Amino acid sequence: MKALNFPKSHRLLRPADYGKVFDDVQLKVPHKNFLILATPNNLGHARVGLVFAKRNLKLAVQRNRIKRQVRETFRHQPELPGMDIIVLGRQGLAALDNQTVRSSLNGIWHRLTKKYHQLPSSQPAEPSSAGEGTG
Repeated sequence: MKALNFPKSHRLLRPADYGKVFDDVQLKVPHKNFLILATPNNLGHARVGLVFAKRNLKLAVQRNRIKRQVRETFRHQPELPGMDIIVLGRQGLAALDNQTVRSSLNGIWHRLTKKYHQLPSSQPAEPSSAGEGTG
């Protein structure tokens, strides 16, 4: 069984990583409480970034609870294709219990995977290795 971990390689860490997704959104999955923006990458695995504003979740404890739920459900989605994903929070998240948040997110991950496979070029180019084939 594959270990369900959440290494740094599966996170969007730099502002440039977020900028690439915001500038070139190819997939949107709207939901009442979340908005998912995604763009394919050449890494072979999905990466996730989180954006939860104080305007929508007033208390830090609320923001942290929702972020934990997003990370946990993302970790349990090993079949997600190679793409960079940003999860944005919307109004009303604070009122949801953990089970509702988890079930909503699981549905969103499923819809995102389905939309990815409907893209015209759902197979991104393989990353090239430097120095190969230069005879």
